[in-house]
Amino acid sequence: MRVPSLTLAAAGAALIAPAAAPAPATAVPPRERPVARGQSAVTAADLLTRAGECTQLSRGRFRTDAGSPATVRVCGTRDTVFWKADLDIDCDGRPTARCNRRTDPYFAPTTAFQQSDGRHLNAETLPYIVVPAPSSRWNPRASGVRGGSLAAVVYRGRVQYAVVGDTGPRDIIGEASYATARGLGIRPDPRVGGAPSGVTYIVFRNSRVRPIESRAAAVTAGERLARHFVAKK
Repeated sequence: MRVPSLTLAAAGAALIAPAAAPAPATAVPPRERPVARGQSAVTAADLLTRAGECTQLSRGRFRTDAGSPATVRVCGTRDTVFWKADLDIDCDGRPTARCNRRTDPYFAPTTAFQQSDGRHLNAETLPYIVVPAPSSRWNPRASGVRGGSLAAVVYRGRVQYAVVGDTGPRDIIGEASYATARGLGIRPDPRVGGAPSGVTYIVFRNSRVRPIESRAAAVTAGERLARHFVAKK
C-alpha cells in the first residue's frame, strides 16, 4: 500500500541537503551497465553477502505499509546503509504517460529533490528510491544519506542502480520509482505492481550523483562503489 508523500517534500528537502562527496549513481538494466575491461560486474549475490549481517542504525523498526507491523531495521556498515523490505511503486514527479493522476491514485507532481534544471524527477525514466522523512527513529542525513545519494537495489538476482529521489512517511520504508521496479523485473504498475518482500536497498554513504538525473554517471559510479564495497573485509 502506498501513502501520499506530497506533504513530505519540504521535510525531505531539509532532511537531505547536498552531500559533500560526489559519486554518480542511477539505475539501468544489466545490459546497459558498462564494465571496465578485465573486470566483471558486481553481482546481486556479491552485494547480498556483504549486506548479510545487520548492525542496526535505526532506533526502532519501520513498517512496509500503513497498518502493518514494524519489522524492518535500517542497518549499516562503515560505507553503506541498507535495509530489506518490500517495493511499492512511486510514480511521483513529472507527469508522464505511465505516471499521472489517472494511473496512480496517490500521484503527486512533485518529488523531494529536483533535477539540475529545477524540474521534478521523472519516475517513469529515472530509477530512484524513497527514504523515510527524518525522525527520532532514524535520520538519513546523519547516516550520510541525502538527495542524490547512490543506491544499489537488489531483487531476485538483479542489481539496479538508483538515486535517493524522494521522501516518504517517517515510519514506512520500502518504495522506489516506476523505473527502478521495471529495471528489476518487478511489475511497475502503481496500482497493482510492486514486490511484497525480498528487496534489498543498499545506499552508499556520502555519495552523490551529479546531475541527479544522469543514468550514465550513476551506472559508472555504482559499479565502482559496489566493487569497493564487496572487496572490503
